[in-house]
Amino acid sequence: MRLKPSVVASLALAASLWIASIAASPSETAPDKTPPLLGFRTSAAEGQVALESRFDANLRRDDLREWMKRLTARPHHLGSPYGKENAEYLAGLFRSWGYDTAIERFDVLFPTPKNRVLELLAPTRFTAALREPALAADSTSGQTSEQLPTYNAYSIDGDVTADLVYVYYGRPRDYDELERRGIDVKGKIVLARYGGSWRGIKPKVAAEHGAIGCIIFSDPREDGSFQGDVYPKGGWRSADAVQRGSVADMPLYPGDPLTPGVGATAGAKRLDRAQAKTLTKIPVLPISAADALPLFQALGGPVAPEEWRGALATPYHLGPGPAKVHLQLQFDWKQVPAYDVIARLRGSERPDEWIVRGNHHDAWVNGASDPISGQVAMLEEARAVGELARAGQRPRRTLIYCAWDGEEPGLLGSTEWAETHAEELRTKCVAYINSDGNSRGFLEVGGSHTLEPLVNQAARDVRDPEKGVSVLERAKAARILNGTPEERADARSRTDLRIGALGSGSDFTPFLQHLGISSINIGFGGEEQYGQYHSIYDSFDHYTRFGDPGFDYGIALAQTAGRLSLRLANAEVLPFAFGSMGEAVERYSKEVIKLADDMRDEAEERDKRLDAGTFTNVDDPTQKWLPPKRLDPVPYLNFAPLQNAVVRVNESAKAYDSARRDALAGGGTLSESKRGELDAALLRCERALTRAEGLPRRPWFVHQVYAPGFYTGYGVKTLPGVREAIEQRQWKEAEEQVVVVAGVLQRYADSIDKATALLKPATLSGSGQ
Repeated sequence: MRLKPSVVASLALAASLWIASIAASPSETAPDKTPPLLGFRTSAAEGQVALESRFDANLRRDDLREWMKRLTARPHHLGSPYGKENAEYLAGLFRSWGYDTAIERFDVLFPTPKNRVLELLAPTRFTAALREPALAADSTSGQTSEQLPTYNAYSIDGDVTADLVYVYYGRPRDYDELERRGIDVKGKIVLARYGGSWRGIKPKVAAEHGAIGCIIFSDPREDGSFQGDVYPKGGWRSADAVQRGSVADMPLYPGDPLTPGVGATAGAKRLDRAQAKTLTKIPVLPISAADALPLFQALGGPVAPEEWRGALATPYHLGPGPAKVHLQLQFDWKQVPAYDVIARLRGSERPDEWIVRGNHHDAWVNGASDPISGQVAMLEEARAVGELARAGQRPRRTLIYCAWDGEEPGLLGSTEWAETHAEELRTKCVAYINSDGNSRGFLEVGGSHTLEPLVNQAARDVRDPEKGVSVLERAKAARILNGTPEERADARSRTDLRIGALGSGSDFTPFLQHLGISSINIGFGGEEQYGQYHSIYDSFDHYTRFGDPGFDYGIALAQTAGRLSLRLANAEVLPFAFGSMGEAVERYSKEVIKLADDMRDEAEERDKRLDAGTFTNVDDPTQKWLPPKRLDPVPYLNFAPLQNAVVRVNESAKAYDSARRDALAGGGTLSESKRGELDAALLRCERALTRAEGLPRRPWFVHQVYAPGFYTGYGVKTLPGVREAIEQRQWKEAEEQVVVVAGVLQRYADSIDKATALLKPATLSGSGQ
């Protein structure tokens, strides 16, 4: 989860003054000798801190460099020979460190191109290159025989010719703007810009509006020359670089398109391809800025709104026409093996409680940043944990390290593994910790809010390698300097860091949103020149110049994620806290109520202006501008059930957190069997936030607090059943979902109360938090 390239420069410059002020007071950020760790008595916390010091001492930067060079030496996409070699290499490393390791295979649908044609037919002629040139400065960019071509996975085959229309980011509101200007895309091919929403949303929305094809281009304003020098002089995207990527409709379900809800094992029942709902409805192709420029030069029609204009050296017109294009795509729709590496370190006391830690190993091409930068940090974490175990300090709970295959096309390896082992994971998995790409900069973290205090404690105890303050304080400084006004105010008012909610985009999705397992996604970034994403230039050469040259932040990731893993594995009582979750659901409930109120106010104002005839029908004498349509009125929805449930959650959360503090500070004892019973009750709490029926029209997504948006993809929608019903003006459904979510939150409060009851009869001896 990375910061937008456009804010990187201001982050790096502005944060220095704030960081300097923090560094002047090291006592405020230095970890205490015996910090009050969640889930530990003071005596146990002292031992845990000492353990983590030994863990840190075991970490070696040179390992990360060596492993990255080996793993990125050749393209290693899903189904490739080097992808399999990498899986076997990773498994060998884990075995050498003492892990019980296996490679689990799944057979998944993965189309690759047989034919790609994009031609401008009128008013001039041009044939798109659809390739990225090798560079002398990039030693692996010339491996053309092994590289995947530039394409979007899970686009359908197609051969279409039509006028072109520029649709900006291709979001629903962008089509509203086009309609307002009298522009219809029905029967047209749309030209959409990367950014603004996940790429898979662009063909989805285009098809809903009647388009017959979709082209997605990289605008230099986003991650190219507008940001700085392009590769190889600088790290930003060159005019010839192309962003590959999946366009499967993952907000319906991720994983193998042919086996929704079940693992793609050898004997699994599979859908016919025509039944696979996540495949696009129209053909889709990504192109470079260089290939996009002639298309824009041929476009006519109105000039695009100022916000829609990018950094190509030409005016941005909307069309339609006179640019006419021919798009032809044909794919080899084959099944390929995905190889997940699963490495287990059995817990010494509670082996049937699992902490699962994952990072994927497949890439679109060589993938140094995405994903190997995160993979090598996880490897070093696992190696150091293995060293501790060999020295007699095996974790209490079982740690499972997973190197996933097939993440790039659609979270395939993690989803198929989670679906295959669903029942066992629901029973045993305490938490899932995910990372992906990693680079130089600021801590970026999102996840289940029951883990927010744990994350803050871990981040407090890791030093930023550049500034010398904690990574927590540096992340807060970045938020204060560069966040929205609300984020700045929030960061200033808190001693900790509020973590974000998770949508989708990496391998946490099946754990959190399908199985209801508390999850965290973690990484560093924001100071790199990130213009190589999903291109042949995401290479060892690029990363070691513009990503994290000294692998300092790879070590910081290993330290931070390692603390999360070790504290979850060793805590006497699982380090969950519910106050942050209570705050989060209260905030989300207020947001959906405000959303309905704002929509009502906007509708009333719009209707008043329509009645008075005060909407201007033209913004330019030469261009049409239609007044907005009248929409059905926004009713006053009954949010009382949701509000009452939120109150109940907060009461239960406060009661548990208080009981936990008292238990760990008291003088009694809690037996080992009682601790196990309490752990079981705690892990069931996140499960209580799920509903077997799932979300409306999305049964795979069962979590009722966090989900990817139906029209955002990666972007999260909190309380999604209610929020999206309001956004889509489905008022009856909104009322129904308020009741549904209220019931889920009431059950969640019941689950917290059951955990609280287990703490009241007896307490742990000693003192602590």
